[in-house]
Amino acid sequence: MLGFPCNQFGAQEPGSDAEILEFARSRYGVEFPLFAKVEVNGDGACDLYRFLKSAAPGEDGTEDIPWNFTKFLVDRNGSVIKRYGPKVTPEDIAKELGNHL
Repeated sequence: MLGFPCNQFGAQEPGSDAEILEFARSRYGVEFPLFAKVEVNGDGACDLYRFLKSAAPGEDGTEDIPWNFTKFLVDRNGSVIKRYGPKVTPEDIAKELGNHL
């Protein structure tokens, strides 16, 4: 699992990268890598999210990320397998991993 903080959703990530990392570790016990803050929607969307969104549009067919915690399952070759909504937990996704390893 990899995390990419984004402040485009209700200004939930206003801090610096270091502050976000400390908050995620101390409050939620995050141990997976957190990268620098990115934009995921709009003209400033980073290349990674442009790729992920085009490979796996949302259920409504749009590419925009509707809210924080949208997740993508990517195989070891970089192919996007599936996109998950914000309410889907990593535990839910783990149940599907056996089919893609």
